[in-house]
Amino acid sequence: MSNFERLLIVSHVTHFWHEGQLYAHAPYAREINLWADLFPQVLIAAPYRVSAPPGDAEPFARTNITVIPQRETGGVTLSDKLAQLAQVPLMLWELGRAMTQADAIQVRCPGNLGLLGAFLAPLFSRYRVAKYAGEWQGFPGEALSYRLQRYLLGSRWWQAPVLAYGEWPNQPAHIVPIFTSVLTEAQMERARRAAARKLAASQANERLNVLYVGRLTRSKNVHVLLAAVAELHAARLPVHCDIVGAGPERAALEAQAHQLGIGECTTFAGGVDFAQVLEYYEHADVLVLASDTEGWGKVLVEAMAFGTVCIGSQRGVIPWMLGEGRGLVVPPRVVAALAAALRQVATDPPAFLPMRAKAAAWAQRFTLEGLQAKLSEALCEHWGDSYSLNAAPHLVKEPQ
Repeated sequence: MSNFERLLIVSHVTHFWHEGQLYAHAPYAREINLWADLFPQVLIAAPYRVSAPPGDAEPFARTNITVIPQRETGGVTLSDKLAQLAQVPLMLWELGRAMTQADAIQVRCPGNLGLLGAFLAPLFSRYRVAKYAGEWQGFPGEALSYRLQRYLLGSRWWQAPVLAYGEWPNQPAHIVPIFTSVLTEAQMERARRAAARKLAASQANERLNVLYVGRLTRSKNVHVLLAAVAELHAARLPVHCDIVGAGPERAALEAQAHQLGIGECTTFAGGVDFAQVLEYYEHADVLVLASDTEGWGKVLVEAMAFGTVCIGSQRGVIPWMLGEGRGLVVPPRVVAALAAALRQVATDPPAFLPMRAKAAAWAQRFTLEGLQAKLSEALCEHWGDSYSLNAAPHLVKEPQ
């Protein structure tokens, strides 16, 4: 029997209460469902809105989750930063009150609340775990707060397991490599069938179907992808690009596509549910995720499992994920390099069949069920006999 009744998760992700259901960004919601299977109750200290969620959100599938709303701060201007700084004492107080309700604490970084959580959690519980979803080794131009969060989590102050993407040399024993997926076993079986069809196809598609899945923010470099697609289009190579996701850059990206003359061969799907994302993976020839920074590129794993050629950026753990012939990497923000990689796939599809096969075999090992087993194993190893799998579903409660 576990000694833990309540896990508190500290997260910067915005949660939405709409028509009696709690929503959040779909990949995040799917992972939190796993944590809700490992504890009888899950409390989430996070920003919260009573409004319709964006298209790329989905409802939580577990019923033992409650949100403890936290202040939603942020912004890029100096006045935004000063206003955020002025609220730090209240944010610390409110987050500390939430921590008093928990038997164990998970802090999710990097993020503003994650920074406060990494500072506070050791004062409230000896049973804590952190999830660092960014590049654990850092990246050029990253925010000072990111470096501070990694410093805290790697220091003697934290002294608790940190789930980090990738395996890096000379890391303390409490840094636990983690590899995630949001595909269930059933969805992975669908991916295996799709990959087999792609590998057995007697001829390539008449056009190159290029796919992007993710948030539409500047750091994701979707504008670079559009410029690369335009180069292929100008060279009279048949190409179509699907952009799946929502975000602040959508209007600018749509305008760019029309300016480049690729409006007719580019589709902006917006935020769609995960079932539709799987359909895009089934029909894609290439997925591009050439961001300035990535932690663990979930969409790369998903697309690879479907037998899709993946092109990622030379940053963080991505070169390892796509190494050993599993994919292609390019420097971020270099249009010519990305266009050249796309042109390779478009002009000689049979040459990439071995890459598709290697990618699929590697990625199909990662499932939600496998991640859950890894999480439980990590907690047992670091928390000892005090923790054991013991969860029971409760009704979802409207946020306090």
